[in-house]
Amino acid sequence: MAAASSPVAEARALACRVAAGTDELALHYAIRRTVFCAEQGMFGARDDRDDRDRDGATLHAVGAEDGVVGGTVRLYPLDDDGGRLWQGDRLAVLPAFRHGSLGGSLVRFAVRTAGARGGERMVAMIQQPNVRFFLALGWSLDGDVVDFHGRPHQPMAIALSGADG
Repeated sequence: MAAASSPVAEARALACRVAAGTDELALHYAIRRTVFCAEQGMFGARDDRDDRDRDGATLHAVGAEDGVVGGTVRLYPLDDDGGRLWQGDRLAVLPAFRHGSLGGSLVRFAVRTAGARGGERMVAMIQQPNVRFFLALGWSLDGDVVDFHGRPHQPMAIALSGADG
């Protein structure tokens, strides 16, 4: 009889990190294209990349479950004042990885990483169906719903901590 998986085993199976090397960066972009362009029809048929992707301050993260990369998030400082304000965006999780907590792990990784780099606050534009998910992760509403890339998005924010994000 197979042993039931424990929360500890599940946590060990998830890993989030800044994309290492050109192969992981290419995978990061491919997952974003799959989710945003192919699945959701955002950005038309073209790539979702923009000037932020070419900015050296932008961090491209990947999330893996059992060693297989299945999600991404991008984060970057919005100010030149020591990077106190950060933006998180392009959170994308492939359908096969949406059953677990990879998305939440990627969001928590982005928050911890920005906090560890001196960030005090992180903002994001969240598609309306995902607002409850972000509220459950400790984020707050940060203004009125706006049109963003042709879809209604809710501005949200979270306070960061240098100690634990």
